[in-house]
Amino acid sequence: MPYIAVIGAGSWGTTLASLLAKKGFDVIVWAREKEVAEAINYKKENPIYLPNIKLPESLISTDNILEAIKKARFIISVVPTQYIRSVFTSMKEKLNHKLNNDSIIVSASKGIEKGTFKTPSMILEEIMNKKVYVLSGPTFAIEVAQEKPTAVTISGVGKNERLLLQEIFSTSYFRVYEHDDPLGAEIGGAIKNVIAIAAGICDALELGNNARAALITRGLHEIMRLGKKMGAKEITFSGLSGLGDLFLTCTSNLSRNYTVGYRLGKGESIEQISKSMRSIAEGIETSLSAMQLSIKLNVEMPITNEIYQVIYYGKTPQQAAFDLMARALKPEFY
Repeated sequence: MPYIAVIGAGSWGTTLASLLAKKGFDVIVWAREKEVAEAINYKKENPIYLPNIKLPESLISTDNILEAIKKARFIISVVPTQYIRSVFTSMKEKLNHKLNNDSIIVSASKGIEKGTFKTPSMILEEIMNKKVYVLSGPTFAIEVAQEKPTAVTISGVGKNERLLLQEIFSTSYFRVYEHDDPLGAEIGGAIKNVIAIAAGICDALELGNNARAALITRGLHEIMRLGKKMGAKEITFSGLSGLGDLFLTCTSNLSRNYTVGYRLGKGESIEQISKSMRSIAEGIETSLSAMQLSIKLNVEMPITNEIYQVIYYGKTPQQAAFDLMARALKPEFY
């Protein structure tokens, strides 16, 4: 059995590590916090990020990242986007040998790096000098951990590697599709978090089902416009990592980003919300990157712009909603 290292022991990293360990793979998960690693090793649970879920006896954890990757045939990064560069650069600098040429890196993070506008796989490829594959789709970690039916995609340039990863991740409850557009998958996975904040605001303001349906639909158009401008394939956005992920994240309070929006809509400040959350809501940082990227590429993204204004300039959610509806009339498709 190949040795698998999962880098990041948040809810999604722990869930993926557990899924793979249940399949019989040798899996080690790197945790930034020593107490998380110890809880996984000795209590077989992650009470901070994945409470009330029993983990496989075979799953082990470490807070030493070099220990995690030293034998790894597969490296799965589940590090929050804004920390990928520091985590993997530090790891690379400490390596006294090159990674196995056969090692395969998979990114399961979602977001856009501030300043560089790079997706998680782009950051990893720059640092590790290897092609990176992307695991994405509509997933709440807790439901996968509870073995509820889920479908995702694995995407990347190599057909053989995609098929291999498809087999590795697939289970009776975790169905994996494959395609060759990792950029589209990552743009969909990043911007949907911004739209989910808007959806949370929409529901908090009790604007109704009509408004939320319109918001999700127009949000998908923003994702498609940006993705196509960056070179992604349009069809990707109608799939699991596009529409599927967007719909899930915009319609449930299990979504951290939806919850951020809901709390903003109820009058809390972004500072209050951020301080109270142990896990990172990627849409907060992504709204800044996406807004700057839309300006750079001259892509119209009005919902993203309003969320950026609410988060970074204190615009009221009520005014943001009003301004979206008051925009100049135009064709639906352009």
